[in-house]
Amino acid sequence: MTEAMNVEIELKFIATPEVAEQLSQRLAPWPNVHTAAQKLTNIYYETADNTLRSYDIGLRIRGYGDRYEMTLKTAGKTVGGLHQRPEFNVDLKAAELDIHLLPAEVWPEGCDLQALQAALSPVFSTHFTREKWVVTYRSSEIEVALDQGEVKAGELSEPLYEIELELKSGSREDLLSFAQELTAEGGLRLGSLSKAARGYHLAKGNPDRQIVPLGILKVAPKASVEQGMSDAFTFALRHWQANEEVWLHGDRKAQKTVLEAIELLRQIFALFGGLVPRKASTALRAGLTELEEQLATPRLDAKKVCFSPLYLNTQLALTRWIATAEWRSFVTDKTQTKLNGSFKRFADIMLGRTGAELKEAFEHVQHGGEYQDKYVRLVRQLLLFHVLSGAYPEEAVAEYLSGWQTLQQAIIQKQDAYIESTRKHAMDQPTFWLNGTQKPSVND
Repeated sequence: MTEAMNVEIELKFIATPEVAEQLSQRLAPWPNVHTAAQKLTNIYYETADNTLRSYDIGLRIRGYGDRYEMTLKTAGKTVGGLHQRPEFNVDLKAAELDIHLLPAEVWPEGCDLQALQAALSPVFSTHFTREKWVVTYRSSEIEVALDQGEVKAGELSEPLYEIELELKSGSREDLLSFAQELTAEGGLRLGSLSKAARGYHLAKGNPDRQIVPLGILKVAPKASVEQGMSDAFTFALRHWQANEEVWLHGDRKAQKTVLEAIELLRQIFALFGGLVPRKASTALRAGLTELEEQLATPRLDAKKVCFSPLYLNTQLALTRWIATAEWRSFVTDKTQTKLNGSFKRFADIMLGRTGAELKEAFEHVQHGGEYQDKYVRLVRQLLLFHVLSGAYPEEAVAEYLSGWQTLQQAIIQKQDAYIESTRKHAMDQPTFWLNGTQKPSVND
């Protein structure tokens, strides 16, 4: 038996069957060593009350040839389709689960391993062939794996066409640059959901995926402005990808929620525009703008959009922006000092400005047409509250937003008889954030 732990750095893509068939040709421009396809079977284990999921742990046994391996993966960090997570691997003599062979430190304190072992049972499986290439790209070695098969839970299954790029040696920047070149022709999208996540969904009976509402960003109590900014971009990207899955699974209404996420990203760039020069993100913002214009057309074909080069390249560029902190090469030492300051204080200042701008915009409205003219501004300002309000009680934030959201709905529905009273109600909402006359908290 051997036991090993490593941290994977990999990018995952969902591919169309056509791209899966053409992958070898796409890899031809780079030196590579090919390994023939091998059949793999993975059996995933869980308890009836989802104990492992509550620990953010995935557990499987993989069989290939006459060899077996038990793997435990912890949550790690996922940005876009870039997965960085610790995993522990143990060679097995047979396909028999024995969690006592894993390192003790992977389990939460007080975990009863004997009781957990007895409660674990197979919940779903994956069956696929894996073909691999090790590609030399610049100064890095990148393993490209093509998985083709299915995810199966009981009588339910869904096809699997997945391409994984794993960094074997070299830099994460090379991995991301290679991905942009490899995927330039389209036919792929970033895979934010793992095989395990798809398997768990099937194991629940494959219920319809529900639109995910935009929540409130929560950052660490003493986060810097830079950390808050990075978290804000990640927050918006996750909102985008979560609703992308809903859209692709047939809910046309999710197109508007994907559009909302892209508008949120554009507003985040504007929010931090005084700290990060616009030239740092010119190409990325141009991609977001073009994508936003495209998604404004109703009833688009989700698959056609989500597997397009523009869609993928924009998400990849955003993933790179977050994962490598691309803005840092554009900021001065003076600006970096500001980025190192308190995000809580920054958020309070920006909440004050945003709230004041809302009141100014709706202080005097003469007629219904003027409400329509101000609608886009209202939507954009409200999005910023979702990024800036995380340090405050959710009830207070929800109450404040509710007044303005009621006005938003009245404008959409052109409720002329009702709209003036909703405006006054929104204007009367008390502020919930720290203003200049209040003492900062110990968490600032």
